[in-house]
Amino acid sequence: MSFVESYRGHLKADDEGQKSHSQSADSNLMPGKGAATVSTILEDKGHVIYSVKPESSVSDAVSLLKAHRIGAVLVLGADGGLVGILSERDVVRKMADAGGHVLTLPVSDLMTSNPVTCQSNERLIEMMHRMTEGRFRHLPVVDDGKLVGLITIGDVVKHRLLELEYEALKMKQMIVG
Repeated sequence: MSFVESYRGHLKADDEGQKSHSQSADSNLMPGKGAATVSTILEDKGHVIYSVKPESSVSDAVSLLKAHRIGAVLVLGADGGLVGILSERDVVRKMADAGGHVLTLPVSDLMTSNPVTCQSNERLIEMMHRMTEGRFRHLPVVDDGKLVGLITIGDVVKHRLLELEYEALKMKQMIVG
């Protein structure tokens, strides 16, 4: 019985002593950015916040949603603090139960009070999990008690897609040499 050994040519990595690494959420990141955080999204999209007051009519809120092509508005109290969030889903569900007169109601009757929030230094991967598990698509960003922005699941997915495209490019470059 003869033993045949396959031949593998000499690789540059043989000289450099490189080791392979398993991929993880932490290792699949664009260079120089570290673990992507909520502030990464806010730096790109800005800190624009569309809001209404609790006493505003649902009709006014719906007009704002339509005018800016957004899915939710934040509800701010007299002091400018976050008191709730009103989404398209909230309006549709209430209309299914109560009919068209819902548009005349105050936003406070439909809004989600004390919504889940995040801070700008939290990691995006954690926000993706939080939003998925909570089944909501909008997450107000509050730092030191001050509202600083709003991120959406679309923002998080868009950023993750950019990371994946970058990763694919780097892999292609590594394969081609």
